[in-house]
Amino acid sequence: MPAFDLPLKELEHYRPHLDEPADFDDFWQNTLKEAGQSDPVVSALPAANGLRLVESWDVTFRGFAGDPVRAWYSRPAGVSEPLPAVVEYAGYGRGRGLPHERLTWVNAGYAHLLMDNRGQGDQYGCGGDTPDPHVSDRGGPTPAVRGLLAPRDHHYRRLITDAVRAVAAVRALPGVDRERTAAVGNSQGGGLALAVAGLVPDLAAVLVSAPFLCGVRRALDLTDASPYGEITAYLSVHRGAERAAYRTLSYLEGVSFARRAQAPAHFGVGLRDTVCPPSGTYAAFNRYGELTGAAPGKEIHAYPYNGHEGGDAVHVRRQLEWLSSLFGLPTSRPAGRREPM
Repeated sequence: MPAFDLPLKELEHYRPHLDEPADFDDFWQNTLKEAGQSDPVVSALPAANGLRLVESWDVTFRGFAGDPVRAWYSRPAGVSEPLPAVVEYAGYGRGRGLPHERLTWVNAGYAHLLMDNRGQGDQYGCGGDTPDPHVSDRGGPTPAVRGLLAPRDHHYRRLITDAVRAVAAVRALPGVDRERTAAVGNSQGGGLALAVAGLVPDLAAVLVSAPFLCGVRRALDLTDASPYGEITAYLSVHRGAERAAYRTLSYLEGVSFARRAQAPAHFGVGLRDTVCPPSGTYAAFNRYGELTGAAPGKEIHAYPYNGHEGGDAVHVRRQLEWLSSLFGLPTSRPAGRREPM
């Protein structure tokens, strides 16, 4: 796919106008208040993962409306001291899968919590284990359009609340340095991590790539790829529903969350991404932290010839180096000459 969005020179200064609701902050404060202030962790049971160097637990925590949400918690085996934590959010249509699937962060020495996506998990990977009991009939069947006609009904109100509660959950688990907690995600997961950065003021770091739900109105004009294409498909049938849909989406806009963030941030973007157009990522990056006065450190890495995969493993290596430096952790040693065994 050729480059189809704004040129890089324009993206680097792109700060679009936001149609942000006046009650955006009240909406989310009330939503999180409704989620409850009780102990977030319901249970954490040892889980067999077939691995010698990683220990895993099957975690259930209280998410939106106190609903049970599943997650995998993993740590380097045999390490008892408190570790910095990474909370990871999965992509669209994925669930938490199996405990041995995502090992990068735990192998880098972090405590790692991978949150399940409620009501998802049937499109990719190895499935999920968290139902969504609050599905509204005011919208379509897929996550992007569930409850699309009313902000309180939308699927992402519940999923974003779960994501915030996941941070509280990992901080309540044993062996976690709660002062050094990072949110990480790609695509839908990147959008969730960005929302968490805007809603959890003491988050230590956020790492997002190709975040979904950033620059939503422009993305709907640029691409028919799913998940945005699911919204346009719905509106192509429900003619006249645009006003209600756009109002709902304005409460989910990632750029609005980015404006409220305070944590140091690491972004990645493929300039040929037709799933989550790069202008949305740059809009979030350029306006990141503008309302907090915290002047958080931030950096972005662009991959001119890549699409939704962005920098792939090259970018993950950059993430590992950046977070290790931020948290003051020892970095891995480069391979060199070794004595024969």
